[in-house]
Amino acid sequence: MKPRRSNMSVPGHIEKMHGKANQSLADVVMLDLEDSVPVDEKSTARKQVIDSLLNFDWSKKTVTVRINSLDTPFAFRDLIEVAENAGHIIDAIVIPKVNTAGDISFADRMLAGIELEKKLERPIGIEASIETAEGLRNASKITHASKRVLSLVFGIADYSASIGARLVSISGHGEKEEELYPGHRWHFALSNMVMNAKSYGRLAIDAPFGNFKDLDGLRRSAVMACALGCDGKWAIHPSQIEVINEVFTPSIDDIKLAQKVIAADATAKSEGRGAIAVEGRMVDQATVRLAQKLCDQAKFLGLIN
Repeated sequence: MKPRRSNMSVPGHIEKMHGKANQSLADVVMLDLEDSVPVDEKSTARKQVIDSLLNFDWSKKTVTVRINSLDTPFAFRDLIEVAENAGHIIDAIVIPKVNTAGDISFADRMLAGIELEKKLERPIGIEASIETAEGLRNASKITHASKRVLSLVFGIADYSASIGARLVSISGHGEKEEELYPGHRWHFALSNMVMNAKSYGRLAIDAPFGNFKDLDGLRRSAVMACALGCDGKWAIHPSQIEVINEVFTPSIDDIKLAQKVIAADATAKSEGRGAIAVEGRMVDQATVRLAQKLCDQAKFLGLIN
């Protein structure tokens, strides 16, 4: 799977932003039909997203579309029209506020029918946003509900509202947290989501950081998410892409160490040995798998051959 370090969210009804996002350094461009689109422009945004998908070259991007939540009068039309008209272009449908496995099963069946009717050769993936207490409780079932599920995404603002947590910033997206709580306030929720995603081999994506002018705060948030096992982070402004990409890109030192681990493992296997030691420390097969994953990402990014 392609790296999904930076996931750039773009309002679906503003065409000029689509072209800029297409040319940006973001790994993923998500054309949004939900929160960033006013209610009276939902239909217009849907048509604009389809038009942009058909008229821009997205071959160098991972491109997704976030539909409206399934408890709205817009979601079913979003799903049908986007998948029917641009299913051959998009990599995934992003479903917000997923609460149960049934939400995924519904979308899975709908997409399967569209793929059959349109004779699509490549299945359309699903990214499930975990934004409520119910959704987090059911994260394992949600992830396992369909092979289409590519990743789980943490929705910090709606999750905060779901559990009645105190609001400490205008956007509700992670800034100023240190003024309220001595540590990472969302450590359990994010770690729980990561665990459920990784237990099924899926990706885990962190929520956006609301204050796009605070790049130091963004970096701290991204470093923490990376340390907890997230594969990337949403961006809500182009200025955030560079920092997010940097944090989620393997460092040269990390790559060199991973290569040592892989080489030591290959030598041990060729000699019939089970034990592996690198730089005086014993290494198990879980570490070898992590090293291989890191090197695979580095190769895709052109950091190594």
